Amino acid sequence: MSEAAIHSVTAPVARPELLASLDPLLREWLPRQRWFAGKGRPVTGFSLVTANELLPSTAQLGLLHLLVRAHQPLTPAQGAGTQPGDCYQLLIGVREALPPHLAPALIGHVEEGPLAGHTVYEALHDPRPADVLLEALRTRARVGELRFERDRRQEIRGDLIPRLITAEQSNSSLVFGDTFILKLLRRIVPGVNPDLELPLTLAREGCPRVPAPTAWMAADLNEETYVLGVLQPYVQGAVDGWELALSELAKESEPAEDGCRGGGGFTGEARALGRATAEVHTALARALPTVTLGHVQMERLVDGMTERLATAAQAVPALRPYAAGLRTAFEALADLASEGQTWTAQRIHGDLHLGQCLRAPSGEWSLIDFEGEPSKPLAERRMPQPPLRDIAGMLRSFDYAAHAVPGALGSARAGGTPVPAVPDWADICRAAYCAGYAEVAGRDPRADPVLLRAYETDKAIYEVLYEARHRPDWLPVPMAAIRRLAASP
Repeated sequence: MSEAAIHSVTAPVARPELLASLDPLLREWLPRQRWFAGKGRPVTGFSLVTANELLPSTAQLGLLHLLVRAHQPLTPAQGAGTQPGDCYQLLIGVREALPPHLAPALIGHVEEGPLAGHTVYEALHDPRPADVLLEALRTRARVGELRFERDRRQEIRGDLIPRLITAEQSNSSLVFGDTFILKLLRRIVPGVNPDLELPLTLAREGCPRVPAPTAWMAADLNEETYVLGVLQPYVQGAVDGWELALSELAKESEPAEDGCRGGGGFTGEARALGRATAEVHTALARALPTVTLGHVQMERLVDGMTERLATAAQAVPALRPYAAGLRTAFEALADLASEGQTWTAQRIHGDLHLGQCLRAPSGEWSLIDFEGEPSKPLAERRMPQPPLRDIAGMLRSFDYAAHAVPGALGSARAGGTPVPAVPDWADICRAAYCAGYAEVAGRDPRADPVLLRAYETDKAIYEVLYEARHRPDWLPVPMAAIRRLAASP
């Protein structure tokens, strides 16, 4: 599609009757999506933030871009009433009839309104709408409130075949050929999104550990900008750290012919990943302001950790016997701060774990997905924080991987404590990661054991609450860490 063609379909379709006709279909379809944040509560209604046609619905194939706010009742902890609702980005295809290969993408059949008699579906499953998005980015199109931008120094070919990645959770991604990956944010908030901000910053710093954004899409509404998606180079043949770790664990857990455990180990990769993390932290500290956290700031940090412990213990009875021991991790941090110790805070990844790291066939590691924890407010995700928060997340990820092999989870499901198939694997990898980090940063993360333990404890408490709510079979994994952390001096 040419630039002129893109610009010719800028007709906004923000009509109340459009949303009214889609409302009953979206109420059923939206809560079933993996990226829907309000699971467990009914959708009571929608409000339309904006709607634009990327392809006119009068044609054989239409494509609607919608930002809709889903309204839901408050939880008992939030009080009575209905909250304003999260804003979601929807890309809806419109056809008279859906081809069989698109059946899994079905949203429903519209019975009234401007789309009456048509079938609507999740457009990202369809190569033609995906092509429209790439062309809009290539040509820096403007479509109503939508703005498509790109780095003019980078070429975007228009003949790349798209495919949808189906394994994501909080967002959606399209791969074009083996050249680009377009991450489309689903839960949309106004403001500077770190998933675009930090990779752009690191690209300007010349940091090779993060793929530089090639293009991005945004919406300008009520004098605020909403980042909607980011296009980055696709690392062909890359494997994420979680998959690689599990693969190595599977090899190591198999006895060799001499009866010993086999496999080449993950120690070298963990060390290289530590160096890559330190390179990113060092570049961010160079490029963006750092702050000093003293007694007042650390008191707020400790209060937040303590409050999250209390909330989790109330929700998960298994956590209660360990609450007093876990609280000592936070008390020890508060004591250090009251004695006058300070810490440096900077911009960090914010949600670092093995699944957020890619190893290229060359052996180089990259860090991806700088969005932070999507459930947290954007302002909080953009706050400077001690780098040890990222490191604690990665250390917990090694522990998760060690317990994720079938034998460990099998023992846990039988009522016991998950026993790693390869003893000491997590400890060895954790040590290698910290040593690699120290090689670049000049300081070993283990040299600050009080802050590191506090962040690890806070992360494990979060994991307990998450697993209890979403994956009860996995609850023994973070509980094993809880027992260890509660007993730590």
